[in-house]
Amino acid sequence: MEALAAPEKIVAGIFAVIIGVCALIALRNDWKTTGLDNNVTKLLLGLMAFGCVLVLVAAFGILPRGGS
Repeated sequence: MEALAAPEKIVAGIFAVIIGVCALIALRNDWKTTGLDNNVTKLLLGLMAFGCVLVLVAAFGILPRGGS
């Protein structure tokens, strides 16, 4: 079953990079805007980029596994 997970991890890593780069570009473009709705947008874009980092860390097995 572990062999079936490898292609899914690769696809998840590729899409995490694409989505993370797009989120960071949008965040950079919206950085100087003001207003409550724009600040919420910036917060959500930052969380999206952080989520992509977590996906990359999980897909490449950097996080330690729990248990004994």
